[in-house]
Amino acid sequence: MREKVIELWPEINWIENDDLQEKVIDCWEYAIEKSAISPDDLRTIPFSLLIEDCKISFMNHKRTCVQLAVEMARIMQNNFGDEIEIGMDTLIAGAILIDVGKLLEYVIVDGKLTTSIAGKFVRHPFSGVAIADRFGIPAEVQHIIASHSKEGDLGKRTVESIIVHHADFVSFEPFRK
Repeated sequence: MREKVIELWPEINWIENDDLQEKVIDCWEYAIEKSAISPDDLRTIPFSLLIEDCKISFMNHKRTCVQLAVEMARIMQNNFGDEIEIGMDTLIAGAILIDVGKLLEYVIVDGKLTTSIAGKFVRHPFSGVAIADRFGIPAEVQHIIASHSKEGDLGKRTVESIIVHHADFVSFEPFRK
């Protein structure tokens, strides 16, 4: 399964801390094993149930979000220099993990993606944090998972979480009709 995760997520190799990289892989392996959705499904299922007739796949959206977050962070570092500190490993790990909980939130019924019973009660930011905590993902990465969507709107986001939140919505909002 490890090879499948790395094949889905080549951006995992951007995480420089080997321990964090392994923990991110462990999270995805666990989620895939517990999910009714296969790694191949992730390449074809729509990235959101909120967008009718969505043609953008889960992995296309997710990888775009990670890539956008990294580019935004690099631009900010280049332009703001020492005035801003961005933990790139934290940002990358968080961006890769923000939707890991969707693997427990979604099921495929009669060939159609739908919300699981668990997903009706526990949205992916919460199940994602539970998965991350299970594998010892640091709190600052769990914060990104927890606050990347509307659940984070009432709290204070870290710099990394702000960047990932906006990267996620930049690659989501244009497809809402």
